[in-house]
Amino acid sequence: MWTLPNLLSFLRIAIIPVLVYFLAFGDPISGLLAAFLFLLASLTDFFDGYLARRYRAVSNLGKILDPLADKLIIIAALIMLAAMDRAGEPQVPAWLVVVIVARETAVTLLRWIALTEGIVMEAEALGKYKFFLQAAAVFALMVHYPYLGIHFYVVGIYSLVLSTLVALWSGVYYHIKFFRLLQQKANTGGREEQIDKKRR
Repeated sequence: MWTLPNLLSFLRIAIIPVLVYFLAFGDPISGLLAAFLFLLASLTDFFDGYLARRYRAVSNLGKILDPLADKLIIIAALIMLAAMDRAGEPQVPAWLVVVIVARETAVTLLRWIALTEGIVMEAEALGKYKFFLQAAAVFALMVHYPYLGIHFYVVGIYSLVLSTLVALWSGVYYHIKFFRLLQQKANTGGREEQIDKKRR
C-alpha cells in the first residue's frame, strides 16, 4: 500500500482541499496559484505510473487508486469552476460538468463491480488521453484570463468539450471490455467445471 507510486496518488487526493480553497476566491492571482498547484498534481500522475513500471511496484491497489485520484481532482476542480463568479465573465457550463461527473461515476462503479467479480480493470491508453485533455482544459480554465495573447478561457472550453467526447467514447469502451472479460471468466469457469466432472 505504501509504495511511492501509491503515495503520489494519495498526494493528488490530499491537494484537492488546497485547490478548492484557492478556487473559492475567484480572483486572477488565486486562479494562477490554483492552476500551478493543479499542474504539479497532474505531473505526479505521470511519475507514479513511470515509477510503478520502473521499479516493478505495480499493484492492484495502484491500478484502482491512480485513476480514482485523477477523477477526484478533475471533478472537484470542475465543480468549483462551474460555481465561480468572475465579475460577469463566462463560466464552465453546468451541463457539461454533469455529463463528465456522470461518466466518471459510471466508470468508477463499473470498476468496483468488476472487483467483486475478481476482475481488475486498470486505466487504458484512451483513459490517459482523456485525462491529459481534461487536465489541459482545467488548467486553462483556472487561469481563465488572457495572458501573452492567449485567451485561456476559450482554449479551456474547447479542450473540455474535446475531452468530454473522448471520455464518453472511453466510457463505452470500458463497459464493452467489462462484459467481454465477464463472459471470458464465465466460459473459463464452465470449462473448469466440466474438467472437474470428468476427473471425478
